[in-house]
Amino acid sequence: MSNSSTIPLSFITSEQRLWSLTLFLAYCTIGYNVAEGIIASFFGLADESLALFGFGIDSFIEVVSGIGILMMVYRTRRHISNRTSAEQRALRISGTAFYMLTVALVLGAGITIWFGQKPETTFASIIITSISILLMWTLSSTKISLGKRLNSPAIIADGKCTRVCLWMSVVVLASAVLFHFTEIGYIDAAGAVGLAYLSWKEGKESFEKASSEQLCGCDDTCH
Repeated sequence: MSNSSTIPLSFITSEQRLWSLTLFLAYCTIGYNVAEGIIASFFGLADESLALFGFGIDSFIEVVSGIGILMMVYRTRRHISNRTSAEQRALRISGTAFYMLTVALVLGAGITIWFGQKPETTFASIIITSISILLMWTLSSTKISLGKRLNSPAIIADGKCTRVCLWMSVVVLASAVLFHFTEIGYIDAAGAVGLAYLSWKEGKESFEKASSEQLCGCDDTCH
């Protein structure tokens, strides 16, 4: 006789597919950040754009953060509530790196303004950040949608955290477009300072998530 309390196979299969897609997005986020870090750093140096170079370094830090998120997805999928030591370590490493980037960007912006340096061009910045905005918005929306379907506050929070990367792209794009039309040197430095502020917020968020077993981050809590 069949047990009425048994979960239908179709439901299990559907849930498994959603988790598989969530894992795929986590891997995609890491892979994209690696590529973006390499390209943005290269063109940031080539074009002498502090904002774009800082954006590239941030992408590399996001890779470490993304590894922590990937471990969180595996943990949540297995219904394990406590953070693993490896996950906490990844969050602390990325948090420290975000703080270091914040200091470096602020100092770099000050030096840039003092010596009157400015980018040779911001065309690459416009292209790279435009692609990033499109992709990060898609990733964020999809992660939030999957989190709701899986009833997972942690996945929803990850989707909302992805929007911080989106805002970083917006800041760099705005400074790149303004410089392109005005060629005022300190606009690139201003973009770097804006990036520094968002980097500081990400660092704070990483340490908060690492020190709490319950906190998902980005204004969401796991119960």
